[in-house]
Amino acid sequence: MDIFSDLLVGAETALSLGNLLYCLVGVLLGTAIGVLPGLGPTTTIAMLLPLTTGLPADSAMIMLAGIYYGSQYGGSTTAILINLPGETTSLVTALDGYEMAKQGQAGRALSAAAIGSFVAGTIATLIIALFAPPLAEMALSFGTAEYFSLLVLGLVSSIVLAHGSLFHAFAMVLLGLLFGMIGTDVNSGIGRYTMGMPELYDGIGFVPLAMGMFGIGEIIANLEHESSRGTLVKKVTGLLPTREDWIRMTAPILRGTALGSALGLLPGGGMLLASFASYSLEKKVSKHRDQFGKGAIEGVAGPEAANNAGAQTSFIPMLTLGIPANSVMALLIGAMIIQGIQPGPSVMTEQPTLFWGLVVSMWVGNLMLVVLNLPLIGIWVRMIAIPYHFLFPAIILFCAIGAYSLNNTTFDVYMTAAFGFAGYVLRKLDAEPAPMLLAFILSPMLEEYLRRALLISHGDPTVFVTRPVSASLLFVAAVLILIVMLPVFRRSREVTFQDDAQA
Repeated sequence: MDIFSDLLVGAETALSLGNLLYCLVGVLLGTAIGVLPGLGPTTTIAMLLPLTTGLPADSAMIMLAGIYYGSQYGGSTTAILINLPGETTSLVTALDGYEMAKQGQAGRALSAAAIGSFVAGTIATLIIALFAPPLAEMALSFGTAEYFSLLVLGLVSSIVLAHGSLFHAFAMVLLGLLFGMIGTDVNSGIGRYTMGMPELYDGIGFVPLAMGMFGIGEIIANLEHESSRGTLVKKVTGLLPTREDWIRMTAPILRGTALGSALGLLPGGGMLLASFASYSLEKKVSKHRDQFGKGAIEGVAGPEAANNAGAQTSFIPMLTLGIPANSVMALLIGAMIIQGIQPGPSVMTEQPTLFWGLVVSMWVGNLMLVVLNLPLIGIWVRMIAIPYHFLFPAIILFCAIGAYSLNNTTFDVYMTAAFGFAGYVLRKLDAEPAPMLLAFILSPMLEEYLRRALLISHGDPTVFVTRPVSASLLFVAAVLILIVMLPVFRRSREVTFQDDAQA
């Protein structure tokens, strides 16, 4: 089938009444959690995973994806109105967006963010439709050695692009690999690292680990830093951009889309990097560079387009190779596994309605966001004022119910609580838990492909360096490790992490 036939299949799936409803729920919920500082798509998707077990696979993925890219819209609202980014990717938006709000131009800033996000999301989704199929077709030709090396490259990339200490990132990956090995060995049938607990013979549950690390752990950390929040404006007016606004926004949006589409493919912080890169570029090429930091509309439109384009294209490695580009993509891979779907290039051929339905739903979701978000600004403004100490008890209760509902056992609730405490401790140690989650997801596949490759080669480990593609992937991984170990890059990582923490 050509791409038009594939898109028709996707449209039939995405435009069904049920999936339209799930898409609407996803984007609205994503916007809401983007608006509320302290929450985020990672936490929300982790908490909602138990609910998706009873949904069809395409509906579950459409809703969870909507939460992800919807949160990129919502994060800009708080960045503009109260100088508090709901998402780290909206840090740059606050620089000029908040200044515009102080000058009574909050409506123009919000519309620039929404339009930039919509254009970028639409173009980036087209890029997925065009480039994902050939990439998946290439990956289908990989052997076991190539797949093992590709997974190693994915793990190394998560180490390289994680914030903070290189040692901490490496330790998190190692911890994730060890967690992934707990359970029954598929070859021998013997339990590994179960400590005599029958509940661990099936391995650590993905949902308790994700909900604990990114749900409970994030809540505890947020309670430490809760502060009173007040909106700068109570009523937003002037949402329609002027003719001059359109002239000044168009080129930054297109440049931001190009940057975000490319950098969104990178594991770790591609979207955040895209936002900063877009802002720096616009500051250099703009005719109004003296207005940057004082309320330049280019400083809102460009970065917002970049981070939304990056959010969309980060689906490409996840859907085609089964390798997550960030922690949210790792959660979406977990959701696929829960649905009984093996992530990787076979998804496109074995689950075409899921793949193309998800692609088309992104167009639909972006349209919903731009149509609904601006009229609903008043509601989002009121939500910002909700004190966090009213929110967190309900969130914890929801996590506990979700964990228990998986297997109707309190063991999963205890595991969620334990991982929540561990997640908080890791944050206090400045150890980012995202690489651990990626390693936990990839650990079973890494072990499987390692064993298969060694069986096929009769135990010869040189198979990984004698096959050209495998050797090339391992070479790239080694180069990345060597680069990031250079003193200048180590200092840059730690400074960036400290700046993000202060923000």
